[in-house]
Amino acid sequence: MLKKVQKLIADVEVFKTTSRDEIEAFRIKYLGSKGLLKELFNEFKTVDASMKKDVGQALNNLRNTTSTKVQELNDSLENAQEIKNFYGDLTRPSEPIELGSRHPISIVRNRIIEVFSKIGFTVSEGPEIEDDWHNFTALNLPEYHPARDMQDTFFIEKDPDLLLRTHTSSVQVRYMENNEPPIRTISPGRVFRNEDISSRSHCIFHQVEGLYIDTDVSFADLKQTLLYFTKEMFGKSKIRLRPSYFPFTEPSAEVDIYWGLETEIDYKITKGTGWLEIMGCGMVDPNVLKNANIDPEKYTGYAFGMGIERIAMLLYQIPDIRMFYENDVRFLEQFKSII
Repeated sequence: MLKKVQKLIADVEVFKTTSRDEIEAFRIKYLGSKGLLKELFNEFKTVDASMKKDVGQALNNLRNTTSTKVQELNDSLENAQEIKNFYGDLTRPSEPIELGSRHPISIVRNRIIEVFSKIGFTVSEGPEIEDDWHNFTALNLPEYHPARDMQDTFFIEKDPDLLLRTHTSSVQVRYMENNEPPIRTISPGRVFRNEDISSRSHCIFHQVEGLYIDTDVSFADLKQTLLYFTKEMFGKSKIRLRPSYFPFTEPSAEVDIYWGLETEIDYKITKGTGWLEIMGCGMVDPNVLKNANIDPEKYTGYAFGMGIERIAMLLYQIPDIRMFYENDVRFLEQFKSII
């Protein structure tokens, strides 16, 4: 009898069907009031005492296996029916597909990288926690230099030599230290300055700084690069360079583009002049080259830098820099269709 029960258990385990009628017939065959289990339990009374334990366990196993199989088959049919009803109903309203959105800073950053990559600039990155040498001293800003006051710095209390970088020029110093000219790189990244937060300034913002070093690099090369950038980025072909001061470039200049005075917004953002300042630039100071172990007698170069938030505010007419950092979904959703 034990072998008979074991064979029935094996038959139950391999039984498959997708018909509800066949499942019911299977259940009645084994579990019905006149089914096989009823007969087997009646036959169990005549089993030899030495075999009762093994046969009894086998009968209980057969009953449990059969009940589980019936439940599994019924559940499978229910799930299949639900899926068929869900996808087979062509009148069912479709589920809305929520599209994600890129942050406007990421959009502008990627666009700037794309523009400069077309003329051979690579991307370089560096640490946000920087040391004094790479952030200040190597950039022609020795200790107690008055120009350090131009940038209110977050210093690390436990180590006065460490600070949160105030510009991505520190990345350029590291790149020059580890690479020989010709060098053509841009350094996008987040920077930190201890400034009051307002609609036009923030203590955290993003920069992209560019560097080109080779033999016979001139200010004319810098101007042509900037003109190419403004055409590609803004569609503007008129720029001007105003003399300025930066410790790590000489000569230095501020770059303005002619935005125009076609709309009321143009008058507002340009203060009626039509001109907008977008970045600073200049020829790399020979002292900076020397600090990075590059021969200033042989090589020259230019550098430029711009704030990504400022470019984004111009492109998308965003009136308040704080909107970039508030994570307001209503604001961010406006950029869903922008790659």
